Amino acid sequence: MGGTRARNPVRAFIGSFTSAGGRGILAADVDPRTGALTVTGSTDAVADPSYLALAGSTLYAVSETEAGAAAALDVSGAAPRPLGAPVSVRGAGPTHLAVAAGHVLTANYGSGSVTALPVAADGSLGPAADIVRHEGSGPVADRQAGPRAHQVLPAPGGRWVAAVDLGTDSVWIHALDAATGALRPHGETALRPGTGPRHLAFHPAGGHAYVLNELEPTLTVCRWDADAGVLEPLDEVPVLPEGAAAPSYPSAVVVAPDGRFVWVAVRGADLLAVLALDPDGGRAALVETVPCGGRWPRDLALDPSGRRLYAANERSGDVTWFDLDPETGVPSRAGSVEAPAATCVVLG
Repeated sequence: MGGTRARNPVRAFIGSFTSAGGRGILAADVDPRTGALTVTGSTDAVADPSYLALAGSTLYAVSETEAGAAAALDVSGAAPRPLGAPVSVRGAGPTHLAVAAGHVLTANYGSGSVTALPVAADGSLGPAADIVRHEGSGPVADRQAGPRAHQVLPAPGGRWVAAVDLGTDSVWIHALDAATGALRPHGETALRPGTGPRHLAFHPAGGHAYVLNELEPTLTVCRWDADAGVLEPLDEVPVLPEGAAAPSYPSAVVVAPDGRFVWVAVRGADLLAVLALDPDGGRAALVETVPCGGRWPRDLALDPSGRRLYAANERSGDVTWFDLDPETGVPSRAGSVEAPAATCVVLG
């Protein structure tokens, strides 16, 4: 059904691998009382939309294919509606995207690069304005033979964007020219070799960041200097208790709006980890782990209130939601909805 519809205060959008039986991008209403998701529509207009980003009534998706593309969709109706055809990112296998300074940025895993695509007035995407390719490698031969950009996002302060590269064991800091889309490399923060950083999340106060490593189940706590554009590693802490299932591959990290907790998803062990932060966010400690509600949790999202956590479980084909204990941060499973080959969930 088309047309504009009344919207709940919060909606959810789920990405999935169409090449593995997923339905593409699903839209869902969120029950404000229970957090339950009710799917209202879907589109398979984008191949393998493995990661999503929401900006108002426009949803952006990567197409994680060898050709590599990004797409814009209007989500004011029951089902997402494409705003034009997907646009080439001129890079292979984009795995993440974010909106910054009038552009959509994509992290292209296959080619180890970051692309800037301009956003038009109607939310649609224009041709790539610039591409920057990372350089380097790591000691894990089958995963780190070259750069593998896995995530890109705007950093607090508004001057920089951070790109997490699994292949180079580092986080790259770039400047983005809002007028032209030009990307200028500014610096590179080296992390412990072989850890394979995948994603990071910033503390709400803006002074710290938490880099989740995929090749070792650890979290690297960093200080962020927004003026200088410098990320400084402070500590590395485990996200699994001793004796947890191996091999395990951490995938997603989110921070509580009040800065008290960090939640991490770990594939293989199929757990959600809770880490407590000290008052300034400079120290983290593992508190508890709980089952993810399915298998192979690829992504996590908090609802805007910070009271619930959603996990996209790729191999069990569901999105599971959890109530969060306000004192301990420990999640309690509250329900799930079917979503074959789920890869990502965003709320807004």
